[in-house]
Amino acid sequence: MTTQFTAIARAAAAEGQITADGLLALRREGWGDGIITRAEAEALFALNAALATRSSEWCDFFVEAIGEHVLNGTPPRLQCSREEAEWLIAQIDADGRVESMAELEVLVRILERAENTPDRLKSYVLDVIEREVLTGTGPARCGGQLSATHISAAECRIIRRVIFASGGHGPAAVTRFDAEMLFRLKDATLGDENAAEWDDLFIDGVANYLKGFTLKNAQLSHERRRELEGFIADNHASVGRFMGRVAREAPQVMNHFGKVFGKKGASGLNYAALAAEGEKITNHESQWLETMIAADGEVDELESRLIARLAADD
Repeated sequence: MTTQFTAIARAAAAEGQITADGLLALRREGWGDGIITRAEAEALFALNAALATRSSEWCDFFVEAIGEHVLNGTPPRLQCSREEAEWLIAQIDADGRVESMAELEVLVRILERAENTPDRLKSYVLDVIEREVLTGTGPARCGGQLSATHISAAECRIIRRVIFASGGHGPAAVTRFDAEMLFRLKDATLGDENAAEWDDLFIDGVANYLKGFTLKNAQLSHERRRELEGFIADNHASVGRFMGRVAREAPQVMNHFGKVFGKKGASGLNYAALAAEGEKITNHESQWLETMIAADGEVDELESRLIARLAADD
């Protein structure tokens, strides 16, 4: 169906608009075989760039279709390869800017849906978010406006979604990369009339980095996920071979089996203990915080509130 799909998209791009009937036709052609191909995805980017205005219906379809191509176009599902990440970045950068209503939402939504993404894409999305928060204008897909003069409520929602995204640097947890972005945004907008949500977002985000925890192997790489799925799909794999592989790869799973069958393993993870350990601020984290606070030569109000929050939690 690629030929008919791209013909519809190109015709709409030539007119600079997509009608309700045209959008319905794209949906029928695109989802007819359940796959958005590379040619179809590129036709959608070209159409998005050509549109004079972008309706919410168009943005919904665009975000859904591009996300489906990037995350599910090739196995394994909900993963993004290095090649797919580079392709996506090239498409976004093709016209030298990020169109906030659709392209920005594509990046955020992919990071939210993905089980993991390459570091290149994770860093790229953070850079885009930081740039758009500081300089972007226009409507945001999640409602509200981007502002170049202050951090808006819509921008706070976007930031929060990105730093807690499952496909980001730390799944559902703030990492040093995220926390340092929060500090840069804070320093760049001191004195601005930021949204009320920004103060809590900054304090909660940095505190989460300092006092939270993530499992070291919480995210499988694209290559490792393909390898494991290939192993499971191997019809000739014996149960013994499978269990031996599990024992080597995930001893905590074997500990669970041991409890079920009456034998307690010694390698099970104690999540309560890990969480309690994560609550402690290490010397490295303390030095990091001191460096971030001292960067501009003064302790501002938000930094003071952050310090008080950390002290109160001890």
